[in-house]
Amino acid sequence: MKTALVTLLFFLILSGITGGQVPDSAKFKSLPPKEFLAFYQSAEMPLLIDVREFFEYKKSRLKDAINIPSSGKLEPAADSICRERDLFLYCTSGFRSKRVAKFFNEKGFARVYSLDGGITAWKKEKLPLDKKKMKKKK
Repeated sequence: MKTALVTLLFFLILSGITGGQVPDSAKFKSLPPKEFLAFYQSAEMPLLIDVREFFEYKKSRLKDAINIPSSGKLEPAADSICRERDLFLYCTSGFRSKRVAKFFNEKGFARVYSLDGGITAWKKEKLPLDKKKMKKKK
């Protein structure tokens, strides 16, 4: 009887410790395209960041996006952006934007969103793209 009570007590304590944990401990949200767009449109101070390389960005991008490549210097970018802004990040598939979202979150940005599936998923949903020709600034 004592063994059963001790075992039950052990499992109750263990479930209390692990019960509230979430498997994905990321501090940013990865959103599907339509949710990403809705969050972006309702944000007070949104900043839309394309983390792809410039050669990808110049072909097509989301309207009003700025280009900060994930391979570039993210530190100066993080230091120059107001931490009160909502950051909306995307890339081709969502992999790079999640990595950059984690970076910005670790730098003190509280509201960071990544486009789940990237611009590929955006295109599948037939959401608008900006395809105006661009030249790299010198």
